[in-house]
This record gives sequence, C-alpha cells and structure tokens, in this order.
Amino acid sequence: QVQLVESGGGSVQPGGSLRLSCAASGRTRAINLMAWYRQPPGKQRELVASVTSGGVATYVDPVKGRFSISRDNALDMVYLQMNNLAPEDTAVYYCNAETRVFPCIECPPIVKESWGQGTQVTVSS
Repeated sequence: QVQLVESGGGSVQPGGSLRLSCAASGRTRAINLMAWYRQPPGKQRELVASVTSGGVATYVDPVKGRFSISRDNALDMVYLQMNNLAPEDTAVYYCNAETRVFPCIECPPIVKESWGQGTQVTVSS
C-alpha cells in the first residue's frame, strides 16, 4: 500500500499564497495518478487537480490560472502551489494516489486509491 502525508496548510489573507506538499511512502513505484482534493465546510470532497506519472496536469475550472500541481517522482512528492487565494478556497485539502498493480502479464490491473489525513487551508481577512 501507499501512505501519504500532507503538509503546508495554514491561514492566509485573500490574495495570499500557500504551497502544499504530499510525501508518499510504501509501494510508490505502483503510483500512477496523483491528485489533490478538497472538502469545504459542509460540502462534499471535490477534485482540485491531478497529475500523471509523466507530468500531465489537469485542473478544475475554479482554480485554473491560480493553482499549479507538480510532481517529483524521484522524491515521491507531489505539490500544490496555490496563488491568489480566495475565501472560497477554504477547505481541508487531501492528497490522493492511484496505484495500479498487474498481478500477471495478461491480467488487468488492480487499481487502489490511497488518501492522506488532510491539511487545513483557511483564507480569511
């Protein structure tokens, strides 16, 4: 399995920046896709951004142009740079990793997801 630990959350004023980090350990060579999710107060968890093992990133519309996801495969790390933060970005942010393991050469992959414990981001004046 894969273990994930997030760090970097905190409180900032609107317009400020934060950089979240996520350290992966365990069966990291099986990691395919890594992503950041968030759960605002009283709402469901939602996808923020994802990045493939090859570095291809995707973003949801509300964060495009403000957030940037990156990945360091050598260090088993994924980052989320958040700029121009707004109050609606307030949420618990979670790191997510999708692993794919092929039990045999012709077998379909066994896909599993791992989650970190979350880190709080609060944007207020």
